[in-house]
Amino acid sequence: MGYRYIGSKDKLAETLINTISQHCPNAHSVIDLMAGTGLFSLALRKHGYRVIASDVMTYSYHHLVVNLLLNVAPEFRELTNALNINDGYKGVLNYLNSLPSKDGFFTKEYSPSGIPSAGCKPRMYFTKNNASKIDAIRETVKDWYSQNLINETEHSLLLHDLIMAANDIANIAGTYGHYLSHFVKRSEDTIHLSPSIFDSDVNIVGHEIRRGYAEELANELVADVCYIDPPYIKRQYAANYHILETLAREDEPEAIGESGLRPWRDQYSNFCSKVKIRNSL
Repeated sequence: MGYRYIGSKDKLAETLINTISQHCPNAHSVIDLMAGTGLFSLALRKHGYRVIASDVMTYSYHHLVVNLLLNVAPEFRELTNALNINDGYKGVLNYLNSLPSKDGFFTKEYSPSGIPSAGCKPRMYFTKNNASKIDAIRETVKDWYSQNLINETEHSLLLHDLIMAANDIANIAGTYGHYLSHFVKRSEDTIHLSPSIFDSDVNIVGHEIRRGYAEELANELVADVCYIDPPYIKRQYAANYHILETLAREDEPEAIGESGLRPWRDQYSNFCSKVKIRNSL
């Protein structure tokens, strides 16, 4: 299933790029100011543009690293040598997929077997099996990074793969604003990290990734074209994708209320407010 994201422009990418080429035929660089999943940035890269992409969400940063800065799988040299893992990147994913389950933060806060710290009933974002697998994988990846066994790019790739795998089996209707009351068939499948696909023919030189608020970054960025795709609904992305942000940050935040939202006001977007959007734009 992959990305489950409000407002994704994946199906409109070709139309948008054709519009850019018609209006700015000599353009070589494009700013994707609110990049989200990074799929449009990836499409721009494939069409030969130099891309400067930004977003306020941490999970977006990891997606952008994969979509803009990789055209082949990293070697994972330090890790594979240390752990005697064969077959490089695919071997690393096989290692993570075969980890024994471990009860941790996700099991406690987001599975029916947990006891949430908020004192509410257990949440059903993931089955017990999948939540404990997520706990094992995220702890292992975090440990590898802290021990310098993986570099920043390899770290982003593994978090990207984990987020994509979690999306496939999350027990949600669309966003992570709340879970479904009964487990659907898809959510009962076992989580599995699948290798990302890379395009070796595409240039990865010159792209730039920034993390922060668009209205704070905009006057620092220079390109031939600026593509702006702001939120167009009142629902905050930081709240509706809180679990993906927790996976991306590798932390254990307070899980608030029945939905278990992380504290998200530090990523509040004025573009979701009809009162505040004018000044920000």
